[in-house]
Amino acid sequence: MPVYRPARPLVLALGTRRVDVTTRALVMGILNRTKDSFYEPAATYDLDGFYRRAEQLVGDGADLLDVGGVKAGPGEEVSEQEELDRVVPVIGELAKRFGLPLSVDTWRASVAKASFEAGACVGNDISGFSDPEYLSVAAKAKATVVATHIRLRPRVADPTPHYDDVTNAVTEFLLERRRWSREAGLSDEQIVLDAGLDLGKTAAHSLQLLRHSDQLAALGSPLLLSASNKTFLGVLFELGVTHRREASLAAMAIGVTLGCRIVRVHDVAGTVRVRDVLARLSEVAT
Repeated sequence: MPVYRPARPLVLALGTRRVDVTTRALVMGILNRTKDSFYEPAATYDLDGFYRRAEQLVGDGADLLDVGGVKAGPGEEVSEQEELDRVVPVIGELAKRFGLPLSVDTWRASVAKASFEAGACVGNDISGFSDPEYLSVAAKAKATVVATHIRLRPRVADPTPHYDDVTNAVTEFLLERRRWSREAGLSDEQIVLDAGLDLGKTAAHSLQLLRHSDQLAALGSPLLLSASNKTFLGVLFELGVTHRREASLAAMAIGVTLGCRIVRVHDVAGTVRVRDVLARLSEVAT
């Protein structure tokens, strides 16, 4: 499989930092303050467990941390205030403890705003900016955003999604969200794209998008891949949610080879090792 090479240098803004991701992928460690995460080993609602996991992810080599308080799929109702209570204090504490960039996984502008004030520099929005205030909040905070494709909306089951061509549909959606972001005042260094694997997609749709990562990377923005322990891997390989480690690492390796420049994962240690081996093999090949 040929290694994807962007047509121009690719730089990502993470707060005051500017990171060259032209050839290097960043590893984003997942931190969930949820009671019902689909991946139970990473469900750390308890504060002591949350901070222990954060320390582990940092020690394992994470480049940035992504904090979420509400899972993407259907589940118990989480009010705006409850989400604020779950994520804002821990983001403030993580900012004090570690020197890593922090991302908040939320589709609520109010939660993003409070999280940026607490120390986050990325707003990871799986809703595709459904909250009309989201982008203006990010622009005022000089934060980076992740524009993610979803067919319906978070927390809503989508059991029978249909697309004439899922890659074309996702491409059109992401280009539109990038345009919205630019119009809100965000620079290209502050806009990340995510195909949204499993979000309103069948296993076949998600696999196609993974295989077409090079086409999405060619749009010219840093591309985020969130495939870790996802349902499509379980369907394709008949694996329970706690038995998808190797499949997740393989999906990450394909994604990085095809141009993904941020990989959002549960297994930071394994991902860092595979990413670094891929980079070394690429250097040897050239």
